[in-house]
Amino acid sequence: MVATGTSGNETRMQWAALTGVIATVSVFAIAQGLSYPLLSFILQRQGISPAMIGLSAAMTPVGFIVSSPLIPALARRFGAGRTALTCAALSAIMLALIGWTQNVYLWFPLRFLIGVVTNPLYVLSEIWVIALAPPARRGRVMGIYSTVISAGFAAGPLCLLAVGTEGWPPFLVGIAAFVFCGACLALVLQRLPKVDEAGHRVSVMGFMPMAWLLLSAVVVAAGFEQAVLALLPVYGTYYGIAEARMSALLSVMIAGNIAMQVPLGLLAERLMARLVRFICVSLTVLGCVLLPVLIETPLIWPCVFIWGAVSYGIYTMSIIELGERFTGSELVAGNAAFSLMWGVGGIAVPPLAGGAMDILGAGGLPITLGAICLALAVTTVMRRRIV
Repeated sequence: MVATGTSGNETRMQWAALTGVIATVSVFAIAQGLSYPLLSFILQRQGISPAMIGLSAAMTPVGFIVSSPLIPALARRFGAGRTALTCAALSAIMLALIGWTQNVYLWFPLRFLIGVVTNPLYVLSEIWVIALAPPARRGRVMGIYSTVISAGFAAGPLCLLAVGTEGWPPFLVGIAAFVFCGACLALVLQRLPKVDEAGHRVSVMGFMPMAWLLLSAVVVAAGFEQAVLALLPVYGTYYGIAEARMSALLSVMIAGNIAMQVPLGLLAERLMARLVRFICVSLTVLGCVLLPVLIETPLIWPCVFIWGAVSYGIYTMSIIELGERFTGSELVAGNAAFSLMWGVGGIAVPPLAGGAMDILGAGGLPITLGAICLALAVTTVMRRRIV
């Protein structure tokens, strides 16, 4: 009887810690989702060119890429909890400095640094979610986690509707979000599992040969998301479609992402996450084929809803498989490698797709995205045959 009670208390503590970490990540996502459009609006009012605005925005993912290999060492040296709390505080300070300077050239190093300091907070929180999720329910937990992340990023721009984009109010919202993020984390810190043991050490670069297909899936998922967000409105202009309609299509696509990650996670519990990821990749390729066919018909609405769900589902399934296959320092290195590859995909694929559109016209977007997804699907099949 005592053992059962103790087990029940441990389970409740585990779920309480899991809830706290997910709350931390949700607030983090709101702060990040708010900052991207806010800084773009400010630069646009200053008369900065679109190319310069895009280059400024790219500094944050560059910061992700640079900081990712450092995360395992930081977690071992200072502890994962202390590292995450420090990064939450530094993120608030960096956003305050951005609000204070209001200078496009000073924003380049500051946006790079905000990428450097927010990345460990995101990576370590994701590791805790994976480690805390019960194996039998990992699919639904990671589905909830992905839903919360997506909803948080979507809620960020909505905050600007309430506080506007001028002066300190929007920056204060972001700063408060990072501070609250740290507070949420501090409340559950003692209940979080140790993921930074100093025994067997695995670096980010050392992890890559261990799961190169998973990392390739992350590149595809990141590149697809960033390319669609940046270029789908441009794609619509080739067909003479109004900006309002293309914005609505993007909203429907994001809604599919938010709504369907939990069902996909539940499906991963019944099947293998690897199989569900392959299904997601295959349906994403099908969406690329159907896009030019359906873009001017009412069927485009359910198409982009499903497209949004399965394209991000590639990442959700990859995270689930990462948790199934790795623990400890390998999990820390693996999640940092995921972050690095997300940055690589986000930087590499949108220019590639944009260049294809310059050469091929509107068809360059679905052809490029379909090709990288098809390559991932074929590689997945070939690897299974080899193994």
